[in-house]
Amino acid sequence: MAYDKPLPVPNAESKPYWEGCKAHQLLLQTCDACGHAQLYPRSLCTQCQGESLSWRPSSGQGTVYSFTVVRRAPSQAFKQDLPYVIAIVEVEGGVRMMTNIIGCTPEEVQMGMPVRVVFDDVSQEISLPKFEPVK
Repeated sequence: MAYDKPLPVPNAESKPYWEGCKAHQLLLQTCDACGHAQLYPRSLCTQCQGESLSWRPSSGQGTVYSFTVVRRAPSQAFKQDLPYVIAIVEVEGGVRMMTNIIGCTPEEVQMGMPVRVVFDDVSQEISLPKFEPVK
């Protein structure tokens, strides 16, 4: 079955991130000068403006920082998923990322809840990082 939701289009800066996701590994772009981790990928460090950036594996562990429950689909493509959770997860390593919480009901999601990354292989090229509760 074809995936009919919008998909990311990797570019030169984000390609290593998406390659990591495809390999089921969450990678964080990290500044070699000051150690600052950042997400989304950029050409400069947002902390010190350093140009030397590398990709380091994350533990994939995190906590729910904030969330909302979507009960009205923004398009027909999302209707089958209702209700679903969109969350900001604070990932060990110092970044916050927008994602979905899966593997539980929306009513079970709480701020501060420990979660871990899982990957949804939505196409041959793209695997999306999502998070599930740590049980």
